[in-house]
Amino acid sequence: MSTFMAKAETIERRWFVIDAKDKPLGKTAAAAATILRGKHRPEFTPHADCGEFVIIINASKAVLTGKKLDQKFYRRHSGYIGGLKEESYRHLMGTRPELAMELAVKGMLPHNTLGAKSFTRLKVYAGESHKQQAQKPIAID
Repeated sequence: MSTFMAKAETIERRWFVIDAKDKPLGKTAAAAATILRGKHRPEFTPHADCGEFVIIINASKAVLTGKKLDQKFYRRHSGYIGGLKEESYRHLMGTRPELAMELAVKGMLPHNTLGAKSFTRLKVYAGESHKQQAQKPIAID
């Protein structure tokens, strides 16, 4: 008996929608990363892209536990001397909650071409509505 190896061409991809309202940002991101990677499927193959599409709604209503809103920072550097920019998560969640969710999910995916390809299947919305009703997404609690 040989081991089954899934191929990216034969995978039938479904759409899932995750509601982040009143849920921790990290738990929501972990659930999304698992689905994007395809680890929930019985035919998961580590070297093949078996993941599915994920829509995260209500990203602005996700919560950060503890004192993370004030103690956690989003940092980026321009590459120039003194070019460090930092922004607290309280400000980030108020202005760009989609970015906060995307950063959390991206950090949980593999840091290679497989992870980059999986990340393109993520759609994040700050509010209730999304543009993918035609794909008939399956709701996940």
